[in-house]
Amino acid sequence: MAEPKRVIVGITGASGTILGVRLLELLRPIDGVETHLVMSPAAVRTLGIETDYSLDQVRALADVTHSFRDIGASVASGSFRSEGMIVAPCSVRTLSSVATCMSNDLIARTADVCLKERRRLVLLFRETPLHAGHIAAMDQATRNGAIVMPAVIGLYYKPQSVMEIVDHLCGRALDLLGIDAGVVRRWQGTGQNEKNGEEPGDL
Repeated sequence: MAEPKRVIVGITGASGTILGVRLLELLRPIDGVETHLVMSPAAVRTLGIETDYSLDQVRALADVTHSFRDIGASVASGSFRSEGMIVAPCSVRTLSSVATCMSNDLIARTADVCLKERRRLVLLFRETPLHAGHIAAMDQATRNGAIVMPAVIGLYYKPQSVMEIVDHLCGRALDLLGIDAGVVRRWQGTGQNEKNGEEPGDL
């Protein structure tokens, strides 16, 4: 039997817990994918403020749930094979931990493991506006090998609801792990160059 594709989802206390929840929902029906969830205590609190999901409902979406404080969890080891990790949403605290290699909880430890094993780590950073410290942390996390993906909305596909925006963001994050969840409305080009008889480089 083939080994499943394991995807680790970390949900922190930043605004936007629906991003992590939706990732789990999108991954659940995909054959051959096994999800591992780690939620911070702050994420649990934000979940109750921002959504109608209960903690039990979110945990039920994952194949395996790990305690935020369990540094001995399977995902904390480099021998645990995975496609990578998405932290959605990613708080300033977690971004800073990734930037400084501070593995003081399971989300930060698992993120550091992904980096040292050269696996994909995608951080859906949720903060605005930014000060110099945030920008420096994003720079250092990127130098360490993380992909910092601020949860910036796309408008070219003319979203009609918040959930369309959430789906597009989650789908683009999964793209970075090589997983197509079938929810990204991909840019097809305007056809303007061809109509005008121009070469792409002429613009």
